[in-house]
Amino acid sequence: MFLTKDNLRLGLALGLLGPLLGLLAIYFIKFPSSAFSDFLDNFMHDNRMITSIGSLSLLANAILFTAYVNTSRDNTAKGIFIVTLIYGIGILVLKIIN
Repeated sequence: MFLTKDNLRLGLALGLLGPLLGLLAIYFIKFPSSAFSDFLDNFMHDNRMITSIGSLSLLANAILFTAYVNTSRDNTAKGIFIVTLIYGIGILVLKIIN
């Protein structure tokens, strides 16, 4: 199975998908009655939501990172970590711009 490989590209791909899936999970759990576009608009313009939802969506990457580090697949974990840093910086920039 491809998820068992130790590959930097796999880590980058998983790192990109993790927070997006986390964001979708938060939407379906906490905001199912609102439209997804309204949810994203609120997320992009409300500093409290940027902090809380951004952090929770990055939690998906923390779980992935821990799983790959604990199974000694360090190159994949490195890719996840790189993308997590980029997402984190993006969240900080978004918070500062608002």
